[in-house]
Amino acid sequence: MLGGVLFALDHLLMSRVDDPALIVVGAEVDQEARQVFAGSRGRQPDAKELAALRQVWLDNEVLYREGLALQLDKGDSAIRERVIFKSLSVIDAGVKLPPADDQHLRAWFESHRDKYDDPARYDFEEAVLPGDADEAALRAFVATLNGGTSGDARAGLRVFKGRPHVNLVQSYGVDFAKALESSPVGEWRVHRTQEGGQAAWRAMRLVAATPAKPGDFAVLRGIVLQDWTDATLSEQRSAAVKALSAKYTIRREGASQ
Repeated sequence: MLGGVLFALDHLLMSRVDDPALIVVGAEVDQEARQVFAGSRGRQPDAKELAALRQVWLDNEVLYREGLALQLDKGDSAIRERVIFKSLSVIDAGVKLPPADDQHLRAWFESHRDKYDDPARYDFEEAVLPGDADEAALRAFVATLNGGTSGDARAGLRVFKGRPHVNLVQSYGVDFAKALESSPVGEWRVHRTQEGGQAAWRAMRLVAATPAKPGDFAVLRGIVLQDWTDATLSEQRSAAVKALSAKYTIRREGASQ
């Protein structure tokens, strides 16, 4: 998706070659990045995501300028993405992985455990009353459910399986995640959630909680090696592009800060 932002901006960039040592990051870069991100994610990027998109754009512009300087566009139709790819290939040819024994890989594994540990997961249910039920109505409904009766026959039931903490936070907010995770299994409760900046009351019960399971390095070694290789090569590429960008004057014109 980040790469797509770069190639979507060809028509904006091709006009900025008067001074090959000057790169202008204008407001149109952010505008196009926002449109591509929103089309892919269904929302606008936050400040950190927009800064990452802008940096990818800048890195690729540097690669494009370097490709032109090396005449890598010769024999091509001067298609921007091909020039960038050729320029990146030149950088890749000079990238070499350092040696990595099990001790080194295990240390990297431990520092990236969030990628390999299976987090605690939660099964829960939501009883949904028709209409816009307020907190008082839901509390009366929950009391009925916990009293052993079936409750309102019109209520619907939503079932959620294997949801990790991060999903609970993203879907309903931090406070809800803490409240649900600390709830007694099988007891209906009224929870306050946050969705899209809007607060809501919901009748839910925790059905089951599966403890976290730490990743096993011996089992995952092959995956860890590949992840370490990809991350190390990516860091070296980024460092090489950053070194090249020192040759250019970067000027921002109207881009979001």
